Amino acid sequence: MFELPGSVRVALWATVVIGSGGDLAGVAPRALPDVDHVAGLLDRLTLWRDLGEGAVLVALPSAGHVASLPRTDDEARDAAVEAGEALFVAGIGGVLVPEHSTYGSSGRRVDWHAFDAEPVPVHRVEALSHRQLERDLMELVTTARDDLERVGGQPFADSLAREIADNRLGGAWGLPDALDDRAYRVITLAGTVGAAARIGTEHSGAIDARTAADRDATLLALARGADRLLADATNAACAQLAGWVPAR
Repeated sequence: MFELPGSVRVALWATVVIGSGGDLAGVAPRALPDVDHVAGLLDRLTLWRDLGEGAVLVALPSAGHVASLPRTDDEARDAAVEAGEALFVAGIGGVLVPEHSTYGSSGRRVDWHAFDAEPVPVHRVEALSHRQLERDLMELVTTARDDLERVGGQPFADSLAREIADNRLGGAWGLPDALDDRAYRVITLAGTVGAAARIGTEHSGAIDARTAADRDATLLALARGADRLLADATNAACAQLAGWVPAR
């Protein structure tokens, strides 16, 4: 079962709870139900809300691809790249980065670390459109498919490829019911595509080294593109949930 990055789920649930005036203590159980211990999240979300932030946003950076992060220092940027995810707010600025670990025989914990960051112009988030993001995602997938056909080598089993195409994977994404249909569709499809692309790099099959390298480069580009669109789709949804923009 594929799942979305925890920061995606936290951003959406936190924005919903802030908008409804609910108890922020409920965000972690809803967004991270498979985590046994969460530290550092509630206090920071409460501070952001009390300082007037209505939306919690997400970044999914990777080495050499940090444009989704607000301007911050090297320590915060390196931590976010290592985690592959981070939360931030636009108005007052600030970044929250998760650190995942285990304890005991099977316990999972996430410690959230806060860093300073510059504010982000809200109009950049308000300009995001799920309609356009869905088109961008379809173009990304089509381009990757054509590139894979040209390179050669089958990265997915036929059954998995069919399920990706039908967007049937990840039936329990743990997303708020307040999401509209298009936002839900773009977020879950982007998450599916990114996860599937990474799985594809782990199953080379009986192909030569050059073909495997070319195919893996195509899949990595697909995964990074899907991550970018997933973050944008999540932030567009948070802008809607916060009442910044109407659904579109």
